[in-house]
Formats: sequence, C-alpha cells, structure tokens
Amino acid sequence: MQRKTFHRILLAGATALALGAGGAQAQAPTEISFFYPVAVGGPITKYIDGLAADFMKANPGIKVNPIYAGTYQETIVKALTAHKSGTPPVTSVLLSTDMFTLIDEDAIVPIDNFVKTADDKAWLGSFYKAFMMNSQTGGKTWGVPFQRSTVVMYWNKEAFKEAGLDPNRPPQTWAELKDYATKLTKKDASGKVTQWGVQIPSSGFPYWLFQILTTTNDAILANDAGNAVKFDDPKVVEALQYWVDLGKAGIHPPGVVEWGTTPKDFFEKKSAIIFTTTGNLTNVKNNAKFDFGVAMIPGNKRKGSPTGGGNFYVFKKATPAQQEAAFRFIKWITHPERAALWSMETGYVAVSEAAYGTDALRKYGRDFPQALVARDQLPFSVAEFSTHDNQRVTKALNDGLQAALTGTKSPAQAMKDAQAEADRLLRSYK
Repeated sequence: MQRKTFHRILLAGATALALGAGGAQAQAPTEISFFYPVAVGGPITKYIDGLAADFMKANPGIKVNPIYAGTYQETIVKALTAHKSGTPPVTSVLLSTDMFTLIDEDAIVPIDNFVKTADDKAWLGSFYKAFMMNSQTGGKTWGVPFQRSTVVMYWNKEAFKEAGLDPNRPPQTWAELKDYATKLTKKDASGKVTQWGVQIPSSGFPYWLFQILTTTNDAILANDAGNAVKFDDPKVVEALQYWVDLGKAGIHPPGVVEWGTTPKDFFEKKSAIIFTTTGNLTNVKNNAKFDFGVAMIPGNKRKGSPTGGGNFYVFKKATPAQQEAAFRFIKWITHPERAALWSMETGYVAVSEAAYGTDALRKYGRDFPQALVARDQLPFSVAEFSTHDNQRVTKALNDGLQAALTGTKSPAQAMKDAQAEADRLLRSYK
C-alpha cells in the first residue's frame, strides 16, 4: 500500500476521537515519550512516525515522542532501567508476556483506571478474547493488544507439486506433517540435504515455537496466575520428543535452527514448510518468488497456537496528565481503521473483530486470503507462555529445549530439569 494512502486513511475517522481533546489545547502540550521495540530505520519507523504525526494533528494538546529502543528484549531492559531511575517512558509497546514482570516491578498502572465512558468500555471489550489472556490478570487489564500474532505454517506450493503432493492441501496432523516432510526433503548426489521438509526455529523464541506442539498435544505450560508450570507433564515430553524425532528422521535441520534466517531459508527453497509468526506474512508475500500457502498449525489432539506479540502499557511514574494523554493515544491507534491498516502493512493480526469489518481489511482478505488464517486460528489459540520472573523461567525452558534438540539430554530429562529450576524460581510467588 502506498504511504500516501496509508496516511490519508489513518486521518479518516480521527476527528471523532479528537473532539475530547479541547480541554488540553489551551495549555502547553502534554508530552508523552513512547518506547517502541524496533531498531532505528526501516519502514516500520516511518509508519510509527506517521501515526504519531497524524495523532498530534488530531490532538494538538499532546506531543508524542517515539523512541526506537531496539529488540523487545532491549526495550524492556531500557524501560525498567528508566523506571528505576525515575524517568520511565509514559507508554511503551512491550511483549504481552512481560505483564507479570512489569507488575512485579510496580512499573505500570491498570488500563481500567482510564476507562470511564460507555465508549471507553465498548473499546476495551472489543479486543479478541485470545489476546486478552496475556493482557489481564487478577481481575485487571494491564496491557492493550497492539501488534499481536499467532504462529502459522507457510508452505511452498511448487515444492508440494514436485513431491507429488496436493499444493492446496497442507498437512492437517502431526502424522501428516512427518509424512509430507519426508516426501519434501531433497538430497544431492552426495547425500547432502538441499531442501528440508520442515523447519521449526529454536533460537530467539524456542518456548513460543514449542507451544505449537504442546498446544496441539492439549498441554498448557503455565497456570493463569503465572506461578506454576508443567514442563514435566507427559504430554509436554511427548511434544518435545516429536520435535526431536523430526531431526532424527533427517527431514528437519539438526540442532538449533535460527529464528532470523528461517523466512530466508523458505525464500531460498532450503525448506519447503516453515513455522513462524504471522508477523512475517508481509515479508514472505514480498520476497517469496513462488506460490505459497498459509495454514493453521497441524493438530494432534486438538488445533491451536499460542498468541504472541506486543501490548501497550502505561507507566506508573508518569504524571496523571501524561497517563491520560497516553490512554488517548492508545485508544486512537487501536481504532478499527488504524488497526486494519497496521495489519495490512505488517502482517500482524488486527486486534479486533471491528478491524476485520472495515472495508479496507475486508477487501485485503478477499484479495489475499492468507492474511485471514491467523485470525481464524484465534478461537483455538492459548496464551503465550508467561510467568512471574518470566525471563529466568523462560530461560530454564529454552535451555531444556535446546539440550533436547542438540541431543545432550533426552526430552524427558530436559523437561524434568527445567521443571526443577522453574519450581525453584517460582517458589516465592506461590
């Protein structure tokens, strides 16, 4: 979509939300610093800058200052460091799974504090339920869904044809996935693999990709309170064994598979089926030089995927005026028209049903049905893995997964050790 069109449609519908800004206009503008998780440069920063400019035109009493803070990991470190030094951002997009960490650090305020009118309540109730699982706890809403995702399966239709498979019928079950991947794996004369049948990345977010297997095997890794995990559940061990066995069968790359290079391996036909975020959809659409499909995760005992991605949070040490201004900005940027355009530009899932009801996204879905798969998977989706002391508990799980995938531990032993470490870390939160 052309930048001008994006800019023009973003402004449409802004006026109604701007009407409440009158009171602030007589005073000096309220400044809000806004940490956004992306490295500097690239198209995303242009969109965010454009959104901030459009919002300020509609709300002259508020000045939004986007700060590009690096990866999600770098952004939360910067936000919490700034919080401890007394100068946190007013708002930030951080992982939905950072919710417990931010609450434990007393860094954020509940969004409910700002929800006063019937319109506010309707807006807060409009987000997909699957996205609210990682946004609410203890009867309060702490995060607002913004750039959210699920994991989906991408497949190369040309590779399917070459292997004698129906290019329009992706694998539906674990057994079919293994069978298809076997047929899709290609080797050269020396026996070296030139095209893997399937590739599931295990660096960056191993726990998240692992959840496509635990979820479809009907296992949930953590409780809603974020203070207990079930890594040693037999269904979890069985899911990890399946992943390890794909590698042992020679149809999935051995060892740890890089998150960042997985889409590139797909473009370069080094892998016929990949699993990655729907947030990579625009990237795949722009770079795959072959016909490709997008589908839900193949099921075993059930369908499903974890949700993922980032939420808006409002920081506690900001002034009440800044917090109110941040709330207005968050409500504006998640408006259905803007959520629809953000989804089209990035590949993230639009966060509300109303966004999918807009003319723009309806047309886009008709022309490019792959964009609707992640939305259609939401009724089967579960919360992304998240606990108190989230980074260390997640590291225990990730270390266990990588130990099993590299063959240094059996899946059962790896999950038993990860469970013991998680129990130790979570003891004080019981």
